[in-house]
Amino acid sequence: MRVLGINALFHDPAAALVMDGRIVAAAEEERFSRRKHGKRPIPFSAWELPELSARWCLEQAGLTPAELDAVAYSYDPELARPANQLGLNDPWDHLRQEYARRAPEFLAEALPGLDPAKVRFVPHHVAHAASAGQASPYPDCAVLVLDGRGECGSHLAGRYANRELAVLGTQSLPDSLGLFYEELTQHLGFLRSSDEFKVMALASYGRPRFLERLREYVHLEGEGGFRARPVPWSSLVPTRPADAPWTQDHADAAASAQACLEEVLLGLAGWLHERTGEETLTLAGGVALNCVANTRLYRESPFQRIWVQPAAGDAGTALGAALHVAHQKETVEAMPTAALGRGWSDDELRAWLERAEVPYEEPADIADTVADELARDGIVAWFQGRSEYGPRALGHRSLLAHPGYAGNLERLNAVKGREEFRPVAPMVLAERAAELFDGPLPSPYMLFVHDVAAAWRDRIPAVVHVNGTARIQTVERDAEPLVARMIDGFERRTELPVVVNTSLNTAGRPMVDDPRDALECFGSSPVDLLALGPFAIRRKGMFA
Repeated sequence: MRVLGINALFHDPAAALVMDGRIVAAAEEERFSRRKHGKRPIPFSAWELPELSARWCLEQAGLTPAELDAVAYSYDPELARPANQLGLNDPWDHLRQEYARRAPEFLAEALPGLDPAKVRFVPHHVAHAASAGQASPYPDCAVLVLDGRGECGSHLAGRYANRELAVLGTQSLPDSLGLFYEELTQHLGFLRSSDEFKVMALASYGRPRFLERLREYVHLEGEGGFRARPVPWSSLVPTRPADAPWTQDHADAAASAQACLEEVLLGLAGWLHERTGEETLTLAGGVALNCVANTRLYRESPFQRIWVQPAAGDAGTALGAALHVAHQKETVEAMPTAALGRGWSDDELRAWLERAEVPYEEPADIADTVADELARDGIVAWFQGRSEYGPRALGHRSLLAHPGYAGNLERLNAVKGREEFRPVAPMVLAERAAELFDGPLPSPYMLFVHDVAAAWRDRIPAVVHVNGTARIQTVERDAEPLVARMIDGFERRTELPVVVNTSLNTAGRPMVDDPRDALECFGSSPVDLLALGPFAIRRKGMFA
């Protein structure tokens, strides 16, 4: 069965292709259009489809739209109700519903040859759940979905038995943990439905002194449910203009919201464990990108294992919708990797460089060349293999640096144009991780935080956050041999088994995806070396 999954309605439009139960391709529209998050999450943009990523998915498999058996759209307008009936202040939401109802004809126009009758609506939170429960390595597991909103809810709790979902609990709008966190994001001067991770980072600089007050508005309620109503944030801390410095009050508000969120998540996880008795909890929905909360679930919930969909936000519903529809006809396989996006052969990369008339080298081993540059404290743009599905750079589209110099945090944030309080991440071989970091292992998708061992904090200061933690990525040699060789080479030169890894982009721009993006980013940023496949492009050579 050939199923194309589509996420389009709210934000982070994406497409994914499942063929014969196997995940073939998945990518976010932003990587093609170069618009961060693909579009803003407003009703007036709901008609926009991930046309570029959908066409690429089909090209990757050599399919035409007419050859698809189904298109799975991750929203079911039949389940929706008017926004005012849901307690939401969204006067133009009816546009969103109209666009959803007409999605089959819009998709048929965007993908000529597609029969609109093949479009299947999948409930939004069911699509999220499938992106976790059906994509994970665990056919039997509990699943927890939390985000801003779906058709008329913000939460789903369930259980997968042999990849089959049983829904055990939901939460109706307007109560929403995702909207609770989004509202604070906006109040603190960040971009709503985009910058929630900045609030999580800022929380480490504060203390939860408003927690008791927040519990009046956000708390567990009923069997497997919660209450989360709008918080009068201005009565707690003043609004921060986007260009103003943050204050301790702002950090304390972030810390309070983070603590409140974690409390409710722990309660929901405890209830779900009582209902299912499963050892494994899988997570999806935008709230699942909160790696601090994920780690608290790992440490304090009754579950023995936590697995988080790497594209846990709405982009992941394209994959989940496709898996859900495919599973109705055939057995689906687990997600093998997050590297599901575009890639280029060495010959194609060489042609890009020659067409751009860029001077380049072809060393015997690009991993060793990069290790040498990093050991000399150079910054490296690393472009290898297929791009990642989801918001994390996982060793395919990364900026790399030396972790042994504390100043490299400020240096990288300056290169990327980011806020000074935001951390960068360590990349470490899975076999070495336990020596340096305490937390969920392995951690291949960078979705948890780990305590840095005391003996290592002064040795790798660039990757240690203000609270002594790091959001690590573990690397398996068999899965990522090139990255492993690079880390080995760096350790031979420095005696440090860790490399700084952050996403290959600048502030407000999507992650680099194709060779043109890589060259443009390299040309506009103070990066010393671009490792484009097996080729090395040096700043001194390019701008001599």
